[in-house]
Amino acid sequence: MQLPAILLIALTSLTLPALAAEYSCPDLGQAGPVNSCPGEEELRYTYTGFCSDNSKVYGKETDACPRYEDYRAMKNTVLWESQDGAFSGYVSCDMQPEQLAGVRASSMQVVKQGTLTKLVCSYPRGISLSLRTKGSCTIQDSPACAADTSACRAICD
Repeated sequence: MQLPAILLIALTSLTLPALAAEYSCPDLGQAGPVNSCPGEEELRYTYTGFCSDNSKVYGKETDACPRYEDYRAMKNTVLWESQDGAFSGYVSCDMQPEQLAGVRASSMQVVKQGTLTKLVCSYPRGISLSLRTKGSCTIQDSPACAADTSACRAICD
């Protein structure tokens, strides 16, 4: 009877090393939208509600309100995910998936946001996909990554 107790104590005192994973920026051609884009009627409805909110007006948060086209450009987006679901970000609904095939990341960076770490892959046309983790991330061989973004690799735990 004492053996299981001793075994239990021994097992609980062991610490397992944190598992690290290697990441590279996802191919936008393999990523895709999670949901569907908002329709024109929905955008017009939310424009009216958003821009008529007095607290936003008094807080000077209505930069997109003078023209519907500005609001539409800001809100006509949909969440995209990488094929493995690790990276996500918002992409304009005015972009078609076939337009993004073959688009390569222009940079990779690690951004700390409080207790959260984001591994951000930036692409042309203002697109970025991020991996969010409570662990830490380190870009491997930063000079090589800066010279050639296809060589960018990050280790996150």
